[in-house]
Amino acid sequence: MTQRQDPERDPARDPIRVMVVDDHPMWRDAVARDLAESGFEVVATAGDGEQAVRRAKAAAPEVLVLDLNLPAKPGVQVCKELVAHDPALRVLVLSASGEHADVLEAVKSGATGYLLKSASTAELLDAVRRTAVGDPVFTPGLAGLVLGEYRRLASEPAPAPDADAPGAPRLTDRETEVLRLVAKGLSYKQIAERLVISHRTVQNHVQNTLGKLQLHNRVELVRYAIERGLDDA
Repeated sequence: MTQRQDPERDPARDPIRVMVVDDHPMWRDAVARDLAESGFEVVATAGDGEQAVRRAKAAAPEVLVLDLNLPAKPGVQVCKELVAHDPALRVLVLSASGEHADVLEAVKSGATGYLLKSASTAELLDAVRRTAVGDPVFTPGLAGLVLGEYRRLASEPAPAPDADAPGAPRLTDRETEVLRLVAKGLSYKQIAERLVISHRTVQNHVQNTLGKLQLHNRVELVRYAIERGLDDA
């Protein structure tokens, strides 16, 4: 598995490592340029799915800005492979398609967020920053769709850690509280404000919870919480 950067990195000093994947050279170059000029470290770009997988494994970006419509290998497959390779990777889909099926497929493949290409440069930059710290970022109108999909998935049987089994990992009260707010769709920033704790503390609680429950990403975490009714608590 790819070695990640120091988890205690200071984002104020260390630029966020980003990779841009799009099959249109002018669009890809423009996005990469905007990111670089705004202080991000663009560690790689790619124009097709196979190339994206190879280069991402070598460059180890923190955030992958990914188009879905790619030659050689579709974006959802790229997302699935790279998140499986490195669960710490955050994927922000940047697509021209606002079709619900595309959004849901991207989320189920491990994407953290989904932004339409009609977004402004400022919106894109903000989305990449928020994606880097684990916040779910969706074009307005899509967040409710995704939460609805989480609920649908939670209604289907799926293997999950048994929280009541002997020897099962126990969450602290604060970890459970954070998990409940994650399940309600709040961003890490909103959770920090609600609980009067730092953004970093929220991240730490989420990472600890993922580790205890042997889950890999926010999608699995929200599904776990909804299965146990925490979103209605």
